[in-house]
Amino acid sequence: MRKRYTAAFKAQVVLELLKEEKTINQLAAEQGVHPTQLRDWKKQVLDGLPNVFEASPEAARRAVAQEREREELFAQIGRLTTQLAWLKKKSGLEPPES
Repeated sequence: MRKRYTAAFKAQVVLELLKEEKTINQLAAEQGVHPTQLRDWKKQVLDGLPNVFEASPEAARRAVAQEREREELFAQIGRLTTQLAWLKKKSGLEPPES
């Protein structure tokens, strides 16, 4: 059976590796991960590091889509709140406003 590690675990281990307080073999033994796997994770992090500082068009599209969805949800909440108030008033569950 193949082990699967979370992204948070990988990030923590690579961060420890980058501190260079322990050797790869020491860290591998402590974490129960093969040293070759640690080298691969470190390489992935170092290769992807420049992308952290670039503006991603995909991230911008996601932000726009999230904002649009947020606005739609707030509009729906407003409509549903109005409908609920109207139904309460018509059903007699809520006393009439004076």
